[in-house]
Amino acid sequence: MAYQRVLLKLSGEALGQPDTGHGLHLDALANVARQVARLVEIGVEVAVVVGGGNILRGAQFSAVGGNRASADYMGMLGTLINGLALQDAVEKLGLDTRVCTALEVRQVAELFVRRRALRHLEEGRVVILAGGTGNPFFTTDTAAALRATELECEVLLKATKVDGVYSADPKKNPQATRYEELTYAQVLHQGLKVMDGTAITLCQENALPVIVFDVFREGNIERAVRGERIGTLIRG
Repeated sequence: MAYQRVLLKLSGEALGQPDTGHGLHLDALANVARQVARLVEIGVEVAVVVGGGNILRGAQFSAVGGNRASADYMGMLGTLINGLALQDAVEKLGLDTRVCTALEVRQVAELFVRRRALRHLEEGRVVILAGGTGNPFFTTDTAAALRATELECEVLLKATKVDGVYSADPKKNPQATRYEELTYAQVLHQGLKVMDGTAITLCQENALPVIVFDVFREGNIERAVRGERIGTLIRG
């Protein structure tokens, strides 16, 4: 394995309906769960940060008149719904999991405590991280960079609907080119829409590599962990 402890960042849309990305879709959940289970089988420690865009995006809700802080908290609760759904899908495959959240919701998940989460990983449990950072105005990409750093992960796997980072939106511009490798500085200076600037800067400061790849092609998560060149690698 190229990496022994990884953080997988999933957008909420990756768990949603295939045509719209909204809500939850059992086949999408099962696809991700199978890929995560495969990593555990080959001895990789896996943490997962889930987004909530399939349920609600705080920035979009506030743009139409909602209070931004309240909207962001609503989005955080959406990530908790996704985390519980993913937990169910993974546990159906016989794996042990823990949902750890930045928000205190003791009836359904445990509060994120770094040392406890590290212990779960060492024991072979899949740690699903919900609630973002627990603060409004921060994205789940930033939460992924933060948790990956806290949990001493060796790579951040950014799972998307496309097979890497492009110079422009490939759906709108057929001339867009895909990058095989980028530096953090290139992402920031070119304004590439990979992760928000705070997340990229945090990865840069901690020398945390990021691999952006297509999660809908089954087996891609394992390929990335084995060190195969898929998607786009971002590093210093």
